[in-house]
Amino acid sequence: MPARRIVRVTECVVITGLSGAGRTTAADVLEDRGWFVIDNLPVALMPRVVELDVEPVAKRGRVAFVMGAAAAGPELTEMIEHLRTLGWRVRVLFLDARSEVLIRRYESSRRRHPSGADELLGAAIEAERERFDDLRAAADAVIDTSDLNVHQLRDRVSVLFPDETGEAEMQLAVQSFGFKHGLPADVDMVLDCRFLPNPHWVEELRPLSGQDAPVRDYVLGTELAGPFVDEVDRLLEVVMPAFRAEGKAYLTVAFGCTGGRHRSVAIAEEVARRLAQAGHHPRVEHRDLAKHR
Repeated sequence: MPARRIVRVTECVVITGLSGAGRTTAADVLEDRGWFVIDNLPVALMPRVVELDVEPVAKRGRVAFVMGAAAAGPELTEMIEHLRTLGWRVRVLFLDARSEVLIRRYESSRRRHPSGADELLGAAIEAERERFDDLRAAADAVIDTSDLNVHQLRDRVSVLFPDETGEAEMQLAVQSFGFKHGLPADVDMVLDCRFLPNPHWVEELRPLSGQDAPVRDYVLGTELAGPFVDEVDRLLEVVMPAFRAEGKAYLTVAFGCTGGRHRSVAIAEEVARRLAQAGHHPRVEHRDLAKHR
């Protein structure tokens, strides 16, 4: 039998969010990556998990608490702050989804919603959503799983929690999207690019995207694009250190245009390029680009 030793917890993640939004899948990803996952532990017992005899499982003292609707409330929020005062690095991952999507998932699985056996499904979902309002607002990362399949969700969680060791820096993501497809629900800052001239109205550029050189040159060559990106640079120089000082683990900046194909894509790529030049490691996502292919 292999030797075992006590491993002191140094880092934990609280996985929470709406029932049916993907908490179990997120927990499985972390478990596969060597985290010790504890499901539905009473909030009051969380500080008791200070030393774990789990060397083969949690080699770096990393614990994930999966907390459902029963734990949603001020008690959990206060406990998270308490754990931070103990020196733990605590991050909160919130899984969300649109109500109509959750209804469809429950109807297809024929499962009963845990929040209200005697309520209509839609009412039970909305009641649970209301209980989670404060916790969602305080989350370090929010993943809206409405349009994600299980493989895409696993990929998203894997990006947020890589297998790296050492001191983790704040993770940056730059996203493009189209306003006609709806605002992204899981970003921190939204900037509108629709004031820029639209390549859609240039016939030879219409079939291309902001990742193609002719569109990129057209967008970035407009009179306002350069000053706009310069101001975004200055804004991020101010807010990133402040967010980091507040303990924020993730920051996502989203740029929107009408369809999410030309202007927002070109601007997002340019902002990400400048961040990389400054020594950061931004992840670039183009939410709606595939919808045009």
